[in-house]
Amino acid sequence: MPRLEGRVALVSGAGRGIGASLARQLAAEGARVVVNDLDAGPAQATVDAIAQAGGVAVACPGSVTAEDFPRRFIGTALDSFGGLHIIVNNAGYIWNAPIHKIADAQWDAIQDVHLKAPFRILREAYAHISSAVASETAAGRRVQRKVVNISSVSGTRGSAGQANYAAAKAGLVGLTKTLAREWGRLNVNVNCVAFGFIETRLTQEIRGETAIEIEGRRHRVGLLAQGRAATVAQIPLGRAGSPDEAAGGVLLLCLPEADYITGQVLEVSGGLTM
Repeated sequence: MPRLEGRVALVSGAGRGIGASLARQLAAEGARVVVNDLDAGPAQATVDAIAQAGGVAVACPGSVTAEDFPRRFIGTALDSFGGLHIIVNNAGYIWNAPIHKIADAQWDAIQDVHLKAPFRILREAYAHISSAVASETAAGRRVQRKVVNISSVSGTRGSAGQANYAAAKAGLVGLTKTLAREWGRLNVNVNCVAFGFIETRLTQEIRGETAIEIEGRRHRVGLLAQGRAATVAQIPLGRAGSPDEAAGGVLLLCLPEADYITGQVLEVSGGLTM
C-alpha cells in the first residue's frame, strides 16, 4: 500500500525542477497533490504527468506573494480533496548581488518569496489544522501532518553575493524551529531541507544570456563553467545532485517513518557541507 494513501499534499513552485519531481514522488506514494507554479502552463504539465502515471493532482497557479494566494492555495486543497496533511514551501528564485549593490526592492522581493510567503501560507493553514485536530482527537484518532520548508546551504552556511537570499533562507530555519515548538501539540512535524548544488535552471552553465522572468522582471541566472567546476570539486560525492535526488530528501520527511522527527534541518548537499 502506498505510504501516503489518503494524504493531501501542497507543493509550491512545483511546475519545474525539484518541485515537479517532489510532486510526482508524493503522488507515487498515494498523496493527492495541489501543484503550484507561478505560470499556469508548467503547473498543468506537472498535473498531467501525475495523471498519466496514475496519480491525482490539481493545479493552483499564481505567485505565492500575492495577497490572496494563501487562501486560494489552502482552499484548493480543501475544496478539491477535503483535507490538508502535507505542506512543502518550495517556491523561489535568486536575485544576486554583493550587499552594496542590493537595492531595497531587490532585498524585499527575495524576503517576500522565500520567507514571508511560507509564513503567510502556514498562518492560513493553522485554522484548518487546529479544527481538524480537535475533531480527530474527539474521535480518538491521531493524524500526523508534515510541513517541510525548503532552505539552502546559503542560509545555513552563508554565500557571497547572496546576502538577501541567504538571510531569507536562514530566517526560514528560524521559522521552522519555532513552528515545530508551536505545532507539536497539533501532531505536526515541521522540518527544513537545505539544498546544496542541485542541477536546476538556476545553476545551469551560463551560455550566452540565461535568464528567467519573474512577474515582468528578467533575472540572469546560471553559473560560469569554472565556478561550477570549483563547486563540484568540493563535493565528496563528486557531482551535483539531480532534482529527483533533492526531492527525495524532502519526501523522506513527509513519510510515516519520519513521524518522530521535528525541528530539524536536513542538508541535502552530497556532503558539501559536512
